Parts: sequence; structure tokens; C-alpha cells
Amino acid sequence: MTKDLWGQIREKLRATVGKNNYANWIEPLEFAALEGGVATFMVPTTFMGNWVSRNFGDQIVHEITKAGVPVSRVEFMVPLVARTSERDRPRTEVRKSRSVASDAAVDSDLPGAPLDSRFTFDTFVVGKPNELAHAAARRVAEGGTVTFNPLFLYGGVGLGKTHLMHAIAWELRKRSPDLRVVYLSAEQFMYRFVQALRDKDMIAFKQLFRSVDVLMVDDVQFIAGKDATQEEFFHTFNALVDQSKQIIISSDRAPTEINGIEDRIVSRMQSGLVVDLHPTNYELRLGILQQKVDQLSTQFPGLKIQDGVLEFLAHRISTNVRVLEGALMRLFAFASLVGREVSMELTQDCLADVLRASDRKITVEEIQRKVSDHFNIRLSDLIGPKRVRTFARPRQIAMYLAKQLTTRSLPEIGRRFGGRDHTTVMHGVRRIEDLMHKDSQIADDLELLRRSLEA
Repeated sequence: MTKDLWGQIREKLRATVGKNNYANWIEPLEFAALEGGVATFMVPTTFMGNWVSRNFGDQIVHEITKAGVPVSRVEFMVPLVARTSERDRPRTEVRKSRSVASDAAVDSDLPGAPLDSRFTFDTFVVGKPNELAHAAARRVAEGGTVTFNPLFLYGGVGLGKTHLMHAIAWELRKRSPDLRVVYLSAEQFMYRFVQALRDKDMIAFKQLFRSVDVLMVDDVQFIAGKDATQEEFFHTFNALVDQSKQIIISSDRAPTEINGIEDRIVSRMQSGLVVDLHPTNYELRLGILQQKVDQLSTQFPGLKIQDGVLEFLAHRISTNVRVLEGALMRLFAFASLVGREVSMELTQDCLADVLRASDRKITVEEIQRKVSDHFNIRLSDLIGPKRVRTFARPRQIAMYLAKQLTTRSLPEIGRRFGGRDHTTVMHGVRRIEDLMHKDSQIADDLELLRRSLEA
């Protein structure tokens, strides 16, 4: 692949990723080499390479392949000169870097990371696992009097934390264009702090971060164990709270579960509203897939998808929304290239590796032990003949989880519950399906047990 061809491919990408994303993420890429089906690009920073790989890697591979170049994946490298500090770089390069990074901020001097134009409230699919987080994010995005400070969002990979952070920033900027909103990762906060120490310019650093109206820090667990960064983060936090400025933080775990974070910072992060984004359920995953199909219809016009494919994917890929969306993108790209509709057979062939990695390995016995411990009953009573409610409801919950999280048939599940008939299992499963929408306690129990089993 030549650099001229890459220039043509970039123009194709401009139409699919949007003007802002193109300027921030695609245009800076410099084609370096093609070897063994791997296209290598030079990027200014490791952060940019990771971001492009995660968000646009599949699209880049798709467009290169469409241009007749056999590529299986893309890789990104940072040139040695780009690893020097800003103080050592040519002034023109420093200015360009700051210009790219400032898309997330209203003021071009603010040290924000670019926002993804796809991550808005309109594109966020709401379901029971994330409805509280979505409602809290909406409230904060309305601006006005600060109610939750900080708003702390946490959950596993691919559950929507970053999506909500970007959505808040977009909404705040739309409602109040003059508001000084900064979104950045904890890693970027640390980088700016270290740079200020090197340049002996801490006063400017403090003024910069303490003059914002809204500070949004993603993946705060990154500063765990980094004492100097934590010290500055704590003082920045306090200064903004004292000014009634909004702070929004995300992490992959609850504040008390982040090892290496000072107690005073944990206390501060818990002083506002702490919201957990739960793992997705089947209905939410199906909704996400349906929305993704609508988005991809413009990129792959005329591509047909057979009934049952989305339901199959929603069942089989259950742990990570990014993996789920990436699988659908890959499936559509493959079907487009070979000129076939998206059938169940094509899906199983194209996504064989993803489906193998997502195969459920949870056993019925493991579910029974977890449910017994959760409800503090003996395992013998869970699978035994007693029908009192104290044992019957946990037994039905265990049957429901066995049906959802294992590949065992209803007769097989029944045999593992004291030799019960498959119709008994079916009744138990349906009973829990009905109750989980009416009884919040049962819904919470199910969510806790599912997370424990899938951990």
C-alpha cells in the first residue's frame, strides 16, 4: 500500500467517522509499512494509538481491504522523537498537539481529550442495568445548581462509563457553550502534572485545572499508588468543590475497592453520588445491537440480516459491549466483502473465535453453591424436596441462572436439582422471569449472583 492510496482511503474514512473524529484521530495517522497482512501507522502518542485501535481499527481494516489490499489488522507506533517532552519539541509541533487535544474543551488552552461524536445520550441504550447511571448523568448534564459532587460512575470494561462521560460533556457544551468543560483520563492528568514538575511550572498547572467549571476524569484507578499525583488531585478536587464546580469521575471499581488510593481521596469520592453500571442483560444487549444495525445501515447499504442473528449474538456474547459491537462490525464488513447476507451460518463462521472465547463455562453445581451461600441455606435444602418458600424461591433463582448461564438443557438441569422434571424447571424459570420485573429485591439478587458467577 502506498501513501497515495492511504490518502484515498482516509477520504473514505472521513465520510464514515465524521468531520471531528477525522480531524482528531484519522488525519494525524501516517502510513509506515505493510508486512504480513499488518498495516503499521505512526502516531504522535501512545494514547492516540490505543484510542484509534479501539474505536476505529475495524473500520480502517475494512476500508483498506475494500481498496484491494489484504490486511488482517492495524498497528500503531510512536516515533522516538514524539516521546520527548513538549519543552524539547519544535514549537509548531507543540501547538499542533494542543490543538488536537483541545476538542473536548471550550477554551483551546484547556488540557482535554477529544470527545467521540458517537457517544451522546441519543445513542446510549438504556436498560435496567444502567438506568440509574443514565438518570444521574442526565441530571448532571442539565447544569445549573450542583447536586451530586462528585458523580462517581463505576463498572467493568465496556459497560458504558466512557459513553456517559462523553455524553455529559457534549450536553453541557450544547446547553452552555461558554462553560469550561474538561474531559481527560487520569493518565493524562498525571502526564500534565509530571510535565509541570519538569518545567517548574506548577503555578500554571494549578491555575489551569482550578479554573474549569466542570472537571471529568476517566479511569481514576490509574493514579493508584502514585502518591505525588494523588496529592495534587486531592487539592484540585478540594479547590473545585469549594467553588461549587462539578466533578465527574469514572473507575472500573467502587472507590473503596481501589487499592493504593489514599483514604482521604476515597472519602472525597464517596461524598457525592456513587453509581454502579451493572453487567448488561439480554434485553439491553439486544437493544444495543439493534441500534448498532441502524448506525451501520448507512455504511453497508442494502446488507440483509436474517432473523435470529441478533438474538443469537445477544445471548452468546454477554460480558462486554465493546466486544459485542466489534463482533457486529466485523460480521457486517465480512458479509459486505463476500457479497452475502448476514445468516446464522455466516455468523458462526466469521465469529468462531469470538464465540469460543465467549462460551459459557459456568456449571450448574457452581450456580447452586453460589445461590446457597447468597441466601444462607444448605445446598441439600436447595436441591432437596422441601417446598417451603425459604428454599423454593432460591431454588427457582438457581434454575433460572442455570438456564441463562449454562448450555445445559432443561431435563439436564432438572436432574441436577434432585431429579426434577423439566416442566418443573420451566415453571421455575418463567416464575423468576415474571418476578424480576416486579420485585426489585429479586432483580438485585439476580444481578449480584450473575456478576459473582461471571467475575
